[in-house]
Order: sequence, then C-alpha cells, then structure tokens
Amino acid sequence: MKLTRKESTRRRHSRVRRRVTGTSERPRLAIFRSNQHIYAQVIDDTLQHTLAAASTLDPDLKVSLDSGSNCDASIEVGKLVAQRSLAKGIKQVVFDRGGSLYHGRVKALADAAREAGLVF
Repeated sequence: MKLTRKESTRRRHSRVRRRVTGTSERPRLAIFRSNQHIYAQVIDDTLQHTLAAASTLDPDLKVSLDSGSNCDASIEVGKLVAQRSLAKGIKQVVFDRGGSLYHGRVKALADAAREAGLVF
C-alpha cells in the first residue's frame, strides 16, 4: 500500500527524532514547514522549553514579506532565529529538519542560520 505524503513525513520525522535531542549545551533547532509558512524553534529537550523562535508570521518579518512560502522568507527566518538565539548565548545547536527533506526552503533556512553565526 502506498504511503501518503503526510505519512511519509511522519515516518521520516520519527527516524530523525530517534537520534536528535536537544540538551542545555546544544539545543535542537526544529523546523516545521507548511505550505504557506515556515517555523523555527530552538528547544531544550531536557527542560522542555523553547529558548528562541521565529516564523514567517512574526511581526518583524510580516511587514517586509508578502508571501511566506518562498526561499527568501526562509532566509529571513533563519537569520532572525539565529540572532535571537545568539542574543541568549546559544551558539551551537543540533539541526532537526522535522521530517522535511533537506532541500529548498529548509536548506535555505539552515544556510542562513549558519551564516548568521549558529554552529551545526
């Protein structure tokens, strides 16, 4: 039986999450990509706290971006989440692509976060 796209994404996500966990020293940079928007969170899994977050729905970005579903918006979100995490003293993270393929908007966000100063 053929898997649906949602089921394939869920299976990939569970495979990734088996290996990737965020600690206080290296929190997890989790990405969620929907059809219209992209979301990024820096999460400490031991304390179950979100340390920094950014998305295309952010008021800081919403003014400058018309559509949230392109690579340019992902680049801006990557820069913003990196700035917010660096402001809190977080320099190293573990990347969690969240079941999405490392391509397109997810790759653009990751590259922008690296260029802004995050190490992963």
